[in-house]
Amino acid sequence: QVTLVESGGGLVQAGGSLRLSCAASGRTANIYTVAWFRQAPGKERESVAAINWGAGRTLYVDSVKGRFTISRDNAKNTVSLQMNSLKPEDTAVYYCAARESVLLVRLDGEYNYWGQGTQVTVSS
Repeated sequence: QVTLVESGGGLVQAGGSLRLSCAASGRTANIYTVAWFRQAPGKERESVAAINWGAGRTLYVDSVKGRFTISRDNAKNTVSLQMNSLKPEDTAVYYCAARESVLLVRLDGEYNYWGQGTQVTVSS
C-alpha cells in the first residue's frame, strides 16, 4: 500500500505563486509515475501535470504550460508542483496521485493511489 499526503495549498492573489508537495510512504517501490490533478466546484477532475519517478519525463495540460513545474526528489520520496502566475481559474482542490506504470497518462482512472487533496484558492 502507498500513502500520499499533500501540503502547501492556501489562498493567494492572482499573479502569485504556491508550491505544493506530495510525500509518499509505504511501498514506494511500486510507484513509477506521480501526477497532480485538480477539481474545481462543478467541474470534472483534470490532470495538471505528471512525472516519471525514475526518468523524470513530464507531461502538462496546456493551460498550465509555462506556469507550473512538476519535479521529484527521489531521496525524499516527494513530488512538488511549483505554481507561478496563478489565475483565478486555477482555484481547485489539488490531488496527488500515483500509478504503478512508467507511462505518463492523464486519465484519473489509471492511477492506483490518491492523496486527500489540498485547497488552492486564487483571488482576483
